[in-house]
Amino acid sequence: MEVDTERTMLEKEAERLAHEDAECEKLMEIYERLEELDASKAEVRASRILHGLGFTPAMQRKKLKDFSGGWRMRVALAQGFRRILVMVSHSQDFLNGVCTNIIHLHNRKLKYYTGNYDQYVKTRLELEENQMKRFNWEQDQIAHMKNYIARFGHGSAKLARQAQSKEKTLQKMMSSGLTERVVSDKTLSFCFPSCGKIPPPVIMVQNVSFRYTADGPLIYRNLEFGIDLDTRVALVGPNGAGKSTLLKLLTGELLPSDGMIRKHSHVKIGRYHQHLTEQLDLDLSPLEYMMKCYPEIKEKEEMRKIIGRYGLTGKQQVSPIRNLSDGQKCRVCFAWLAWQNPHMLFLDEPTNHLDIETIDALADAINDFEGGMMLVSHDFRLIQQVAQEIWVCEKQAVTKWSGDILSYKQHLKSRLGDDEPTRKGN
Repeated sequence: MEVDTERTMLEKEAERLAHEDAECEKLMEIYERLEELDASKAEVRASRILHGLGFTPAMQRKKLKDFSGGWRMRVALAQGFRRILVMVSHSQDFLNGVCTNIIHLHNRKLKYYTGNYDQYVKTRLELEENQMKRFNWEQDQIAHMKNYIARFGHGSAKLARQAQSKEKTLQKMMSSGLTERVVSDKTLSFCFPSCGKIPPPVIMVQNVSFRYTADGPLIYRNLEFGIDLDTRVALVGPNGAGKSTLLKLLTGELLPSDGMIRKHSHVKIGRYHQHLTEQLDLDLSPLEYMMKCYPEIKEKEEMRKIIGRYGLTGKQQVSPIRNLSDGQKCRVCFAWLAWQNPHMLFLDEPTNHLDIETIDALADAINDFEGGMMLVSHDFRLIQQVAQEIWVCEKQAVTKWSGDILSYKQHLKSRLGDDEPTRKGN
């Protein structure tokens, strides 16, 4: 282990310095570092950190490959955290709960704000309002002085002197630097086209149980529920509880171990998932890819308009997909998904790689969508915007939560608080 190697080297260095009776300050630094690296306490510290992230003693002994992506992310957080935390996140809820300062990158400039995300938004809005007031006042002054100079610059001696004075004032204003106009962020407007109506029931889940292997643990037991075009559900629950598995069962990607899932013969389901971008042909441009997927759209200009609705414009539409950012690739996927004209949208972590403004645009599009929707997301803010029901996936069951996502969040906090005495006792 690297820790053991470093510890051995430091012990030798400490012994040498102690014999030489030199550099007392250096020796103290080594002793402090040795305390940090104390191997006898390392496992205890690691266990305490993992417990704080929700790992039970049994889970701490499992191999990393046996965990879902969400649990692996917790391990990465435990490994990487060193007290000072700098993050890039598109979760407004998370930023509000964690951040004490916000750095805003805009027009290749960094601006620093104190407070969480909501405070940043409020402060930025106030500053931009004041900036625009200053900008408009300056422009009015400039227009007035230029008009005065043009009218009276060659008039009587008195008026000419006043015009010269205003010209000097104008030059001074220009040389000292004028207030810039506020450049607003571009806003997107996603669109899910009209899907048409089909009579209920659209999907019926009847006494369904599921396990991945014949001798594996049950993920779900005896599920019974129905889904129609007016369904607006968010699936929540612990990582590894089977939220994504449930969506795969409903689409037919996985088959029940027992029971039956009946679907309307004409229903079209569009499923967005975290790995959808991996299915893109990276050598094609977004325009070429969409023309290939939807050959019935013959005109390139029409397809350009479609792609443009999802925030891809100009050069982005004709560049190879491999050159696009992760967020831009996601937008290609949303364009592809929307033009399938699905009756049901199954969205599995759709906000990954989307900024907060784009998430808001997605929420607006979901709310305007005429079909049904099931959502798996860790973004509680998006859930609050679009979900009418909260279903909890836990303990091999799917149960309807009686409140909204905010009350569910409070429930999770209370449950963590109840665990605190147990943690301290351990």
